[in-house]
Parts: sequence; C-alpha cells; structure tokens
Amino acid sequence: MHHSIHNLIQIQKQIKLKIIETGSKIETPNIIAVSKTFPISDIIPLIDNGHIHFGENKIQDAMDKWPELKIKNKNIKLHLIGRLQTNKTKLAVKIFDYIHSLDSEKLANKIADEQIKQKKNIKIFIQINIGNEDQKSGINRDNIFQFYKYCKNLNLDIIGVMCIPPKDNGAINYFLEMNKINRELNLLELSMGMSEDFLEAVKNNATFLRIGSKIFGQRF
Repeated sequence: MHHSIHNLIQIQKQIKLKIIETGSKIETPNIIAVSKTFPISDIIPLIDNGHIHFGENKIQDAMDKWPELKIKNKNIKLHLIGRLQTNKTKLAVKIFDYIHSLDSEKLANKIADEQIKQKKNIKIFIQINIGNEDQKSGINRDNIFQFYKYCKNLNLDIIGVMCIPPKDNGAINYFLEMNKINRELNLLELSMGMSEDFLEAVKNNATFLRIGSKIFGQRF
C-alpha cells in the first residue's frame, strides 16, 4: 500500500473517532489532499484508490500537473487553496472546480467576468482574515456580510467561508468564530483545518479539510 493511501486511511479513522467523541450528528468532512510541490507519482495512487478532492496553492503547479489527470479522471475536483492574483483568474477558472481564497471585490469581479467568458461556474469560498493579521489576505470579520452581498449580486456561487488561523495554538477559538459566521450567512460549506489542527476543525463543523503533509509527508 502506498504511504499516501495508508496516511489517508489513518486520518479518516481519526475523524470518525472525533465525530463519535463529540456525540453530535456532524457529517464526515471532505478531505482535500493538498498536493503542492509533490509529483504526479505521489498523487496517482490516491486517484487510483478513489480519492476525489485535491488542492494546489499555485496556478502554475496546477497547470503543470492536472489537465491530463482531470481528462482521464472526470470525477476529480481540484481546489485552489492559495491566494489568487487577478491576472491569473483566467487560468484559475479554467483548471479549478473550487476557489477557497476570494478576498476582494476586484477579484470577485474578475472571476464573475471570466466565468461568463468560459461558461463555467466555480464553487467559491470567501476567505476571512479571522485573526486580523496584517500579513494575511482575507475579508475583515466586520465586512463579511457586506462583501457576501456584493458577491451574490455578481451571481457568484458562494458556498462557504474559509480561514487560515494564526499560529498561536488558539485555532479552536477561531474555528468557533468561523462556524458562527457560516451559520449567520446560512451557508452549507466551511473550509478550515490543516494537518496540524484538522481534528479541532472537525469539532466545529468543517466540511472541507485541507490536509497536505499528513497525507503526502514532509515537504523539502
């Protein structure tokens, strides 16, 4: 068994145990296997094993690896989890099925225009700067409802919100807040939780987990 398959199975077991532990009716979240920097040879075993959701941080990495794989495997869903520059919007709409990093009105307009041109509808998460960190992208918590309305007026398919919490060992508090925001917006999907904190995200109703190193191994 390839190590990535073994690792994915172990993660799935941990998630099931966490859901049982919470005693709630949380649905099992989707695991996005974040394959950034890893070669196709590490990805194919997961595809052959039936895994569907994969994530990339950079447009060029996705264009180098995924066009042929997606043609051969029609059920694959590719997620852009890194920041999207407006000048890369055309390529992003072409190759990705989900965008997790919508963070400005300018980008919202570019995506809306490009979707019309390509006759393609992308599922989108609004990225929230939940820790109000100057170095991170995302919409401020206080502006989220106004921004969500702006996006809906562009006919964007906003399915949920996403965050990358500060690395201060307080992820649980940020996940609680994200869960609250998502409920207030009446959205169904919630993108949060990575290799180091995915179980805390599961407890707070994350529906998409972005897991890389725990599946593929450490990056060099």
